[in-house]
Order: sequence, then structure tokens, then C-alpha cells
Amino acid sequence: MQSAAPANRDDVTSARFIPTKRPFSFSRWFRDTGWRHLVGIVMIVFSAFPLLYVLSASLHPGGTLITANGLFSQIDLGSFITLFNLPQQPYAAWYGNTVMIGAITSAGTVFLGALAAYSFSRMRFYGRRAGLLMLVLVQMFPQLLAVVAIFLLLNGISDIFPLIGLDSQIGLIMVYLGGALGVNTYLMYGFFNTVPASIDEAAKLDGAGHARIFFTIILRLVAPILAVVALLSFVATTNEFVIASIVLISPEKQTLAVGLYQFVSQEFSSNYSVFAAGAVLAALPVMALFLFLQKYIVGGLTAGAVK
Repeated sequence: MQSAAPANRDDVTSARFIPTKRPFSFSRWFRDTGWRHLVGIVMIVFSAFPLLYVLSASLHPGGTLITANGLFSQIDLGSFITLFNLPQQPYAAWYGNTVMIGAITSAGTVFLGALAAYSFSRMRFYGRRAGLLMLVLVQMFPQLLAVVAIFLLLNGISDIFPLIGLDSQIGLIMVYLGGALGVNTYLMYGFFNTVPASIDEAAKLDGAGHARIFFTIILRLVAPILAVVALLSFVATTNEFVIASIVLISPEKQTLAVGLYQFVSQEFSSNYSVFAAGAVLAALPVMALFLFLQKYIVGGLTAGAVK
């Protein structure tokens, strides 16, 4: 007896081309996606090993890094206790100075950069393009080129106005703010361009000026890029060593980057365990700020790089 024919042509096609699952092949998997996992594992190990090594060295009672080669072979909090009991190295004062200088510098950098970015984005004036180009070109020159000039300038100011001269934290903050209009301004300029100009025009129709538009409308819309710039400025300030080492002379006024160097700079009294403990604690403010601003970082960096 002859079997019944398929109802239509589509049934014939579907019956003839039934997809089958191919057997697993390690070579094919590695060629398609496996190598990405391998690269990710290598990068994780490469990034995490120095952090684990420093943490292990801070918990090791020995004073050299050679004794800390065995990760977490010995755990002792003595280095953290010693860190706050050295009268010649006031670590607590360094910690407070670093947080204070970093916070003020990052706030000033965000404010000045936002003002400049708003001007370049919303206003049309002679030299606008040249000014944007100069902001980028100036960053090509390394900071070391200005060290001698900064020292001589602050040394001369000390004779007239010691408050902002050498060995002054206010003077160091002003030096940092002198470089606020740089790449961060160009990054904020790109983010400001993503905000529609129609918002400004609508506010102007209601009688708002540039200052009111900037402070009440624009700053709220560009909060992600402000958070990114604040984080980058805080990290750069806390890690800066060269300028801080020539401006701040008194031990109680120095920052962590300058003060921690004392633990390893002396040949016969180097204590890498205490240095590692100080480095671990110094990373806490940056980590806390990064976690607090994490939701803004990705959006601020990607949107600011569009223009």
C-alpha cells in the first residue's frame, strides 16, 4: 500500500533538512572561543599577582621582599601596627594630607574642566578650534620638563606670599589645578556635545542665562563624565610623586607617595613589609571611590569618546 504524500512542499523540505548537532571538537571550540578564555586567564593572573604579592608582603613579619616569596606563608599584622607608631614617619598625617589634597584637586579639576568644556561646546568664538588643539598638544610634553620652573616659581613666591610657596599644601594644589585644563577637558567636551542644544534653546526662551543653564541643567545631565574626571584626577593626584617631593619639605605636610618612599630609600633601614602595608592602606580610598562611582564610569568614558 502506497504511503500518503506530504501535505505541501514545505513539509518535504523540513523533513529533508533536519539540523543535527555536531559532536564536540576541542580544536574547533578553541579556535572559535577557547583562546579568548585563555587570554582572559593570563591577563587575570598578570594583573592579580602583584596585588597578592604586595598583600602577602604586608602580612609577613620579615622586613625584606625575599622573605615574602612564599605567598601568605606567614600572617602577622605587626607591620600595620608599626606603620602608625613611627614618630619620624607620620603615616596618619600623610594619609590625611593625601585624601585632602586629592579631594580638593579633583573637585577643582572637575569644576574648571566643566566650565571650559561648556564654553567650547556651546559658544562660538575666535580661536575655539585652536584652543581645543592646544589642550591636547600641551599634554604631549612630560611633567618632568616643568619641575625646575615650578620649583623656581614657588621659591620666588615664598619670599612674598609664603602661604602658596614652597612647603605649602595650598601651593601644591594650585600647581595641580594649573594643569586641570587638559585631556580631561577634551573628554568632557565630547560628552557635552552629546547633550542636545535644543535644551539650551528652550531654557533661553524661558529667560535663563548661560550660568543658570550650566549649573541647573547641564551639570545634572553630564554627571557620568564628571564622575569619571573626578576619579581620574584623584588617582593621578594620589600617585603623583615628582612635584609633591620638591614642593612639600616638612614630613608632616607630605603625601603618601612621598612619605612611603622613606621606608625603602635608606640603604640600612629599609623595611619593605611596612612599605607594603602602607601601600595596601593607600589603595583603599581609590578603591572606595571607584566602587562608589562605578555606575557612572562606563557610560562616561564611552559617551565622551563618541565625538
